[in-house]
Amino acid sequence: MMAPATTVPPIDPSTETLDKRVSPATGSADHPLWAYRGELKSPTHYSSERAKPASDAGVLVSHLQRTEIFRDYQQAFESITGLPLVLRKVGSFQPPLLGSKRLNPFCAQMTLRNKSCAACLLLQQRVEDEATHESKTLECFAGLNESAVPVRVGTKLVGYLQTGQVFLLPPTKKRFKEMMHAIEGHRSYSEMDELEVAYFQTRIVPRKQYELIVRLLTIFAEHLATISNQLLVGASSAEPPAVTKARAFIAEHFSEDMHLRDVARAVNMSAFYFCKIFKNTTHLTFTNYLARVRIEAVKQKLLTTHTRIAEAAFATGFQSLSQFNRIFRQVAGESPSDFRGRLHRHSPPLLSPKRVVKLT
Repeated sequence: MMAPATTVPPIDPSTETLDKRVSPATGSADHPLWAYRGELKSPTHYSSERAKPASDAGVLVSHLQRTEIFRDYQQAFESITGLPLVLRKVGSFQPPLLGSKRLNPFCAQMTLRNKSCAACLLLQQRVEDEATHESKTLECFAGLNESAVPVRVGTKLVGYLQTGQVFLLPPTKKRFKEMMHAIEGHRSYSEMDELEVAYFQTRIVPRKQYELIVRLLTIFAEHLATISNQLLVGASSAEPPAVTKARAFIAEHFSEDMHLRDVARAVNMSAFYFCKIFKNTTHLTFTNYLARVRIEAVKQKLLTTHTRIAEAAFATGFQSLSQFNRIFRQVAGESPSDFRGRLHRHSPPLLSPKRVVKLT
């Protein structure tokens, strides 16, 4: 069950005033951000404070954002619930839910006036810090609730599914006036009435219903994690024919002792040019791509309890168990034995290779 929303304390103008257009990076007054004095950290500070995501985690999230399965789920989720849904990378220094067509009008107005509301960025920081292993719902200074659901590949955190910008309890005039009083002294709004209308038209979702909505996202996050590598090595509908041919060649011969020159020769290209076009299309090196294809084949073999892990590794082209274990952990975020144990305990079956979802 979803834990009660944690509230970000309301702004107290006497102790937590908002600096006027202070740059979080330079302290100058030319950056379009609000900033809490001593509270809002710069993107550089974030990257050094948090553990950096794995180098391919950002690539994986970018691929997932473009897949048909995510876009279909996003459209269905937003149509049924009326709430926004985005998939974010770890450490993304952007306002929550930026780019969603279902962005709350009140939040949209705040963002348009200030590029990035410092309070929203603080909330984003807290969501990322607290939602590393399970879903987390936080309440912002304006009383709106946002939720983040971690997407984890094994033990590796790669991103978040986020939704929210709703009230769980009816808003009050007192809360609105306190919030406006805190910001009016630092920025003048000529359309305060419009802002107030948007605030009180924000959707109110009963807590129990909202808990079920977050649960749906948790299930989807688990499914995305399960098929993430399959999606990453899946073919794109708009890729060069040579890359499509290379994918087919790799899929047919990955269990053999394969080298870059073999694939380049199969598509009638020089090794140098093939590397360039393959990396630009798949965002993966040939070596990384081949390793992921082999790991996906191992996963399929481990669906049956009768296949030994070592047997599956050698059958898919790995030359040593130490190499296999290292690459499996890098790709899947966990050891082969942990993967098998988790899979047979409660995970849904993997998709058939014939049903790999194409990127759009």
